[in-house]
Amino acid sequence: MFRGHVSESLMSESWLSVSLPAAPSLAAGAGRAVLLDPDGVLHHLPAAAAAAHLRQWPPPLVVHAPATFRRLGLSGRLAFDLLELFAFVCPACPVAPTVRGLALALGEAAPAGLEAAAAALPRLASSLLHRLADARSLPANAEAAGLAALMGQAGWGWAPFVLAALDKPDAAAATEGLRVWRRLPEWEETAPPPKPSSHPLAASEARARLAQVLGEAAEPRPGQSDYAAAVSEAFAPREREGEPRFVLAEAGTGTGKTLGYIAPASLWAEKNQAPVWISTFTRHLQRQVESELAKLYPQQVERRRRAVVRKGRENYLCLLNFEEAVANATGRKGAALIPLGLVARWAEATADGDLHGGDLPGWLAELFGPALLSALADRRGECIHAACPHWRRCLIEHTIRRARTAGLVVANHALVMTQAAWGGPEEQAAPLRTVFDEGHHLFAAADAAFAVELSGTTMADLRRWLLGAEGGRSRARGLARRIEDLLGEAPEMHEALDRALAAARALPGPGWQARLMPPAATPRIFAPVPAEALLAAISAQVLARTAADSDAPEADLWPVSEELAQCGTALAGALSSLAAPLSQLAKGLSRRLAAEAETLEESLRLRIEAIARVLARRALAPLAAWREMLGHLSEPAPDPRRRSEQISFLRLERRDGAIRDAALLRHWLDPTIPFAATIVRSAHGLLVTSATLCDAGAPDPETAWRTAEVLTGAVHLARPAVRVSVHSPFDYQAQTRAFVVTDLAPGGIDSLAAAYRALFLAAGGGALGLFTAISRLRAVYPLLAPALEEAGIPLYAQHVDPMDNATLVEIFRTEEESCLLGTDAMRDGVDIPGRALRLVVFEKVPWARPDILHRERRRHLSDGDPQAYDERMARLRLRQAFGRLIRTASDRGIFVLLDRRTPSRLYPAFPAGVAVHRAGLAEVAAEVRHFLGPRISTSTP
Repeated sequence: MFRGHVSESLMSESWLSVSLPAAPSLAAGAGRAVLLDPDGVLHHLPAAAAAAHLRQWPPPLVVHAPATFRRLGLSGRLAFDLLELFAFVCPACPVAPTVRGLALALGEAAPAGLEAAAAALPRLASSLLHRLADARSLPANAEAAGLAALMGQAGWGWAPFVLAALDKPDAAAATEGLRVWRRLPEWEETAPPPKPSSHPLAASEARARLAQVLGEAAEPRPGQSDYAAAVSEAFAPREREGEPRFVLAEAGTGTGKTLGYIAPASLWAEKNQAPVWISTFTRHLQRQVESELAKLYPQQVERRRRAVVRKGRENYLCLLNFEEAVANATGRKGAALIPLGLVARWAEATADGDLHGGDLPGWLAELFGPALLSALADRRGECIHAACPHWRRCLIEHTIRRARTAGLVVANHALVMTQAAWGGPEEQAAPLRTVFDEGHHLFAAADAAFAVELSGTTMADLRRWLLGAEGGRSRARGLARRIEDLLGEAPEMHEALDRALAAARALPGPGWQARLMPPAATPRIFAPVPAEALLAAISAQVLARTAADSDAPEADLWPVSEELAQCGTALAGALSSLAAPLSQLAKGLSRRLAAEAETLEESLRLRIEAIARVLARRALAPLAAWREMLGHLSEPAPDPRRRSEQISFLRLERRDGAIRDAALLRHWLDPTIPFAATIVRSAHGLLVTSATLCDAGAPDPETAWRTAEVLTGAVHLARPAVRVSVHSPFDYQAQTRAFVVTDLAPGGIDSLAAAYRALFLAAGGGALGLFTAISRLRAVYPLLAPALEEAGIPLYAQHVDPMDNATLVEIFRTEEESCLLGTDAMRDGVDIPGRALRLVVFEKVPWARPDILHRERRRHLSDGDPQAYDERMARLRLRQAFGRLIRTASDRGIFVLLDRRTPSRLYPAFPAGVAVHRAGLAEVAAEVRHFLGPRISTSTP
């Protein structure tokens, strides 16, 4: 242990002018800590000694308490977390949850190293309290004192210091600060938008709009202008029904693709008074598109009017759920008041109420647990629409109404496809023009959107939606409480409701997971709950036909066991008994709408419309699909050698060694077929774009483009797609190096960790380690972290650190000398320019998972060459991973693949000019050290 007084350069006297906790400051690495005690003495401590010292003093000042204590092997400790204070003082403001990130957000000097980080914490706390004091007279802080006092009663340590900054040290606790639903603005109805025009868009107009957005001082990028001109073809008038203008555009990294399509899209929207939807696959890119819109619309008011981000309802704060949570917390006066107080502060400042990926910090759920935000969103389709007392202030309804009049709507592939399957967005016509960025993910997105799952989870969710929470405290009101007052005096409607609720008990009941496998693994064909009998039969068939140690066991549906067939027949009958009265209710509500169209109040009409729509989507549609799937169980097995349009199979979900769910699944062999039928043919124009649409390893360009057309659905159209290709402006030969390590034996975790350690240390941080399996990532992390931390390189990891992906990426971007381990989500859509990312290390070739879906697709969609099919998928994944490395013309980076079995046929995944060198680990580490140059340490935990 080292002790020493903090130097004047590390701690100034200015922070002493406000009231701060008489507490130590703690900055932690993996198994080690620096502690600044209340007397100003610095202690360098191993984890065990840090725990002993912490017991001597009040809770310490920290940034991100769960992550800090986890690094020391501690848990359940109290702390003065500066992130909580930041969330109260600066709601809806972005910050990376590290000491360096907090300093940068506050405009303070960024500390370097653990010692400077610990010394900076009092100064940063003081800065936050000064900001609050300066803003105490603003309307946004009118309820702040009463709210802070209330949070103080619940145990919030910052409360007395916040009250002192507000100059109200004796303020009484008040719940009004929590009741944000009373202060949020109401939305107003507007006239329906006019019918859209079909004015064409010239390529020269697209170039001119792009130049206007970029400004005269922008660096010339001819490729970006050429791209904008070429993709404007997607905005030409449609000539025949069912034949949209379809443009496939591959734009190399660095082209400026996002602004390249925003320019013509925004201009077309203005000329034709119609929206263009921009769809992304990842949240990372959705945020990037949103940030680029600020260049098009610099004024926030105009940007809010002209552009909107749309997500599913489950992503937004539900004010009714929030009111219920507040009522429960205030009644108990429990610790839940603390996070609810911070959410209340955010709710008054938020731009759109998005709980996931918006302006609510992702780390808030990490500080207080994921259940907090999950309970505040409508994740189970329980919205009561116009019957809600907060409907006029609803954050979701605000967004939906803004989307009706906005020119650009930024969404995601899942939302666009799901809404198309239902006939269009909520209360809005389907868009005529859509841009699908990250177009290489369209196949996977369509696969998820148009698949059908009959599982314990999906059936139990439907039961809960119909019956409400059985024996628990929840706002899950059930169907009866939602619609009983809408049924009027018609006795047949009330009878139908009773029959539906009784039939719902055929679905899995509370505690169904404990009954998933009956004694001796024998399905209970005549169990009182038909759905639970089916789940047990699925489990028995899968376990009988797969290896016992499989992490995600699955089996072919055919041949169907006798038990499964009998259980399927029984459940199909039970589902029919449920669907019939629900269908009667839906038809009865529709008849009432027609019969009382002229007399119904608007709120009542909207409620009936909403419940009829939700009944169809939430219950009738899945019930119909499930019954169809179950009907196939009694049919003869199909010939496995013949192509079938759909693939049915069984899967179990296993967690912590136990089976948690069983499912009967149905996927389209080619999911672009329903994608083309529901979205493509009804559109007037589509742009599908990506940096990796085509496979550079194809025999010739025509084959590469033809494969891209197959994977995006363009092949199903009568009108051929327009092909656009713009090469990357980067000099990859000069800016990058690529290596395959040849002396690393496959399978060994110790040697794999040693390879990552050598390469990460050689790069001095700024490294992204990619894994194909979560289990290997978790096994490598504890072997890698101590050595990196000893070298002053913080290591973060997806599936290890208690942080969501967005938080981890933000930390990695901010901490230039840190390293990050991740899986697929980190491979795609992450934009980290500069030195923060200078090395990408992939543990092995990312071959497709050899599951049943892949087996059938490689057999029937590979044109008779399954090996080429596998290699094409691997090349596209490697190309995406390599694309993370170079984001600007000044970046330099190295890509390393730790798989000596890598075939040279995969090398075309790398850009032209990049030679792949095969070498031993020591040689590769030396090349990394030489090419990336000396490290300039600026990081802090």
